[in-house]
Amino acid sequence: QVQLVESGGGLVQPGGSLRLSCTDSGRTFTRYHMGWFRQAPGKEREFVTAITWSGGTTYYAESVKGRFTVSRDNAKNTTYLQMSSLKPEDTAVYYCAAAPSGYSSTRLTSTSVYIYWGQGTQVTVSS
Repeated sequence: QVQLVESGGGLVQPGGSLRLSCTDSGRTFTRYHMGWFRQAPGKEREFVTAITWSGGTTYYAESVKGRFTVSRDNAKNTTYLQMSSLKPEDTAVYYCAAAPSGYSSTRLTSTSVYIYWGQGTQVTVSS
């Protein structure tokens, strides 16, 4: 069983940085690719970034390339989202999610392949 718990959200000024963490309390973390999505009020959930089970491949939405970095520590069952140069439009609830490693990594931008989701953590970028 996979149980994902996010942490690290909060209020940050424009241009600031924040690091989100997502920890799996189960024992099967390496069987899953991990993704980060976000949802702003009144908008659909959107893809942010993803990382394959081994950490060897990553994907980013164009809107966050060069500002966000995804990583994972399989020994700690944790994936991280380092966010820098934050903008007000980055304000959203951020969710981590797990997709079985059998899926092609090229599908990781779609919510349809993710079968476990965290509860979400609020990120607010405002002065």
